[in-house]
Amino acid sequence: MSSTTGRSRTHIARRLFMLYAGLALYGASSALLVRAELGLEPWGVLHQGLNELTGLSIGVVSIVVGAVVLLLWIPLRQRPGLGTVSNVLVVGLAIDGTLAVVPSIHGLDAQIPAMVAGIVLNGVATGLYIAARFGPGPRDGLMTGLNRRTGRSVRLVRTAIEVAVVATGFLLGGSLGAGTVLYALAIGPLAQFFLGLFATPETTKVTTGAAEPSPGQAILPQ
Repeated sequence: MSSTTGRSRTHIARRLFMLYAGLALYGASSALLVRAELGLEPWGVLHQGLNELTGLSIGVVSIVVGAVVLLLWIPLRQRPGLGTVSNVLVVGLAIDGTLAVVPSIHGLDAQIPAMVAGIVLNGVATGLYIAARFGPGPRDGLMTGLNRRTGRSVRLVRTAIEVAVVATGFLLGGSLGAGTVLYALAIGPLAQFFLGLFATPETTKVTTGAAEPSPGQAILPQ
């Protein structure tokens, strides 16, 4: 019994480490894309646009947007998990923390490596976060909730939301560019690779189709 309990505690501790390491890396990767100034991920465009509008830091904007999106779960009857609530706070804090220690980057010879590093780290973070299996991020929960309530595909719902998010963010002054396009093309394969690398046996069952994924397990933690 004690041996089983010990293994269970170790397993939970490992999952918690993966969760918070993934969220912290996610925030750090978003901050690197900000510093690279070559285009942000979709929600990053909105966060930067709202930063320009309100004067709040990008991390604080991320927290506020995450909280507002989480409120939209109520009519959709979505239930948040530990990962959902942690996502709202940790990612925003990590963004601001990274921006505080990483200086502005000038010149394409430095901007391009920073952009690539940000995208790759985002893939690592996504793999860690999803493999931890503590629930979807607030934005993914919104997508899966709308998918369930409207009957539209996750792909269609996600595309519609992200187009609206990018367009709004761009009109407010958010940054679009090569990084935005490269992120859109690369994040899926990167996330899948790192999810397989960090997967526990339970996660492997989900990704190989041996079991049905819970909402948000197989999509990005934004």
